Amino acid sequence: MTDPADRDWGEAPPSMTPPDLLREPPATARGARTRAALVAAARTVFERDGYLDVRLADIAREAHCATGSFYTYFANKEEILAAVLDEAQEEMLHPGVNRLRESDDPYRILEASNRAYLEAYRRNAKLMGLLEQVAQVDRRFADYRSRRAEAFIRRNARGIADLQSRGVADAAIDALLASRALSGMVSRLAYSVFVRDEAGAVDFDELVDTVTRLWANALRFSDVPAARGGEELS
Repeated sequence: MTDPADRDWGEAPPSMTPPDLLREPPATARGARTRAALVAAARTVFERDGYLDVRLADIAREAHCATGSFYTYFANKEEILAAVLDEAQEEMLHPGVNRLRESDDPYRILEASNRAYLEAYRRNAKLMGLLEQVAQVDRRFADYRSRRAEAFIRRNARGIADLQSRGVADAAIDALLASRALSGMVSRLAYSVFVRDEAGAVDFDELVDTVTRLWANALRFSDVPAARGGEELS
């Protein structure tokens, strides 16, 4: 019998958009182009001005269309934000701590996962900042964002459990709690570095190396490569 954890390993994560805010796409090519222009404009304006300060007229102006045309495709600011997030969420996908083949190097897999996550966060830093703002004022978006984050936490927990079963990670650690703590650490660090710029200039490779080493040491990997410019740790 297939383990449920095996079955949902490859499932797409939950949407971070309330489905009732998403309309059917336009039936005509012209309508699709206009809607796409509005969505692209909305992302630009939201990321530039913040969610609270944006007016629908600002979005229409950025899209070079009449404000009245906006209402053909969207009823309000919430609907066009939902459309922006629905399109952008694919850009923000990243690999988790995946199950390993016997020949895989666990540390390098972990490093690649952290690098992909941080690259996606850096690439979408303005949108991530927008999500933080929206989550403070709209409970629906906050709930869907939390569900998506929880799916990634549980996916990483399955990866940790797999490492434990192979004797790579400390079997005494609760995999889900460890994933929750470590995933949260990396997420908040990425927000601090890429959105808030609280850490100043940070070398990206150093950032990847640091979070990977923290993960590996927290899980008590038996074989941790040498630090950059340092000696091998054990």
